[in-house]
Amino acid sequence: MGTLPDSEIALAETALLFARLDEPEADWRGARNHLSLLAREAAELSHWAGESAAAQAEALSGMLGARHDYSGDYETYDDLQNANLISVTERRRGLPISLGLIWLHCAEVAGWDCYGIDIPSHFILGLDADDGRVIIDVFASGQTLDDEDLENLLMRVQGSKPQRGGTIGRGRMGKRDVLLRLQRNIAHRRYKAKNLPGTLLCVEDMLRIAPETIALWQEAAVLNQQLDQMAAAVRCMGRVVALIPPGEDADVARATMRRLRSRLN
Repeated sequence: MGTLPDSEIALAETALLFARLDEPEADWRGARNHLSLLAREAAELSHWAGESAAAQAEALSGMLGARHDYSGDYETYDDLQNANLISVTERRRGLPISLGLIWLHCAEVAGWDCYGIDIPSHFILGLDADDGRVIIDVFASGQTLDDEDLENLLMRVQGSKPQRGGTIGRGRMGKRDVLLRLQRNIAHRRYKAKNLPGTLLCVEDMLRIAPETIALWQEAAVLNQQLDQMAAAVRCMGRVVALIPPGEDADVARATMRRLRSRLN
């Protein structure tokens, strides 16, 4: 997956592989069968849902929110099972990003232009059609958001009123961005729980699909250093030095690698 262009990434299949890495004994076959069922149902939606963004959003909401009861986990939000796709398909509950991934999987099968929108502390979807765009809050079972709803949501998660005419979040997210956001949720919760080995494993998983992301190699170097794994920290900084463009930041990276090497002796 790390070598593929974004458009060719199998979003749900990759998330399922991540889930298997975290929970090798979980019923991944059951999860994959369920995702296949959802794909078949999503393909049927495309035959009758209509061409408008609102109609397509309503069809997805009826299928995933109503028929299959997918919704946000309001009671145990920070539980790590909410970010594991196997657990999410079993419980029909999850984080905004893990639920959104399932919606994106189904929308892609239906042939609709649906994408993630990255906003702080939340994740929503945009769905475009000839008549415009609809914003979907998958955590609320697929509720569509008008301008006032969106403003209230942004106020709640960002703590300040969004500027009128400003862009929503960081715009349209690619598939790789969505997968990295999913894994970032896991890494953040593990780090808060002081589980440094688990955090490092999650960062290494992110590097599987984004092997040229300098910030991830830097993060891996820091975590290895905190775990007193100096040889691994040096290797990670070596990747930073190899990838980073010439300039002041490259000089800092080389100096950091020299310091780490000195601790090997």
